[in-house]
Amino acid sequence: MTWALLLLCAAAPTVLLWAVWSLIPSAEEPPRWRTALAGRLERLAARLRRERRVPEDPFSTLRVQERLGVVANHVRRLEEDQRTFARAERIIASQLAYDQLLAEACRMAGVEVRPAATGDPAERFREEVELASRGWTW
Repeated sequence: MTWALLLLCAAAPTVLLWAVWSLIPSAEEPPRWRTALAGRLERLAARLRRERRVPEDPFSTLRVQERLGVVANHVRRLEEDQRTFARAERIIASQLAYDQLLAEACRMAGVEVRPAATGDPAERFREEVELASRGWTW
């Protein structure tokens, strides 16, 4: 009995020291049990975590709507004016700015921005219709 108690007293600190030592991060690859446990905890946290949508600031939304209107009017004026110098380049640049503002407005309104070619009129039209259906005006 005394030998068993002596072995237990000698082995317990060793096991405790090994357990504490395994918790200290090292430059080597982490043990598989720790990686597996971390993966399970991440999946559990993802299930428990609710994605909460933070409402947009109404003043930033208003600013984007105002800028959309200004840029849209600018593009219309450029398209009507036949005497503007470098008209095509200005229209293209203005439309690209308009597309960027549309993408920002879509992000604010929760509209999906699909990947499309730069300046794609079909995607631009779809985003405008989606924003208008959500009550956006510009």
